[in-house]
Amino acid sequence: MNMHNSVNNLVSIKKEIQLKNDKTQIIAVSKTFPMNDILPLINHGHNHYGENKVQEALEKWKDIKYDFTDIKLHLIGKLQTNKVKYAIPLFDYIHSLDNTKLAEKISSEQDKKNFKPKIFIQVNIGNEIQKNGVEIENLEIFYQRCKNEFNLNIVGLMCLPPNNDVSIYFSKTKDLSNKLKFPELSMGMSNDYLKALEYKSTFLRIGSKIFGSRN
Repeated sequence: MNMHNSVNNLVSIKKEIQLKNDKTQIIAVSKTFPMNDILPLINHGHNHYGENKVQEALEKWKDIKYDFTDIKLHLIGKLQTNKVKYAIPLFDYIHSLDNTKLAEKISSEQDKKNFKPKIFIQVNIGNEIQKNGVEIENLEIFYQRCKNEFNLNIVGLMCLPPNNDVSIYFSKTKDLSNKLKFPELSMGMSNDYLKALEYKSTFLRIGSKIFGSRN
């Protein structure tokens, strides 16, 4: 895919979503793509980027974030507790908080670094054994602990729905989010972002639809 396709792709996705909800942000999921592929979007003025791995993100973004202070980096992959010290303050948003040990670690690290990332709780909305995420029945208690005990800035829920009817799961996640009065909602990827918009997602995590397929 050539360099400027990514900008065209982004522009057309933006037009598409503005018709439905102009407050929604697109996270350009840049994991595995080199900075050469990402720079055209940065120069175009796009600010939100998603990475899966802390190590890869450090190598790619550390200097760039000095030069472009408006860039917001989102960690959308699983965060191991031993990587938290590198993740903060590099990441402005963490989308994958899914257990108490991790909450505790982020809490102590954000105090040390004096930087509070915005955090999404990953909810296991399809109750799938193979997926990470807080179980629905434990969500409210987990959230209260994160907020009161660990002083985390929880802004919303993130879900990775089962591949069958995503609408059911998006709808469920939105209901949970409303109940807990979260301002943000992280759901929808390249293959289902328009569906996610119908359920008021505020952050779409779009990779291949912008950058083309990964090798």
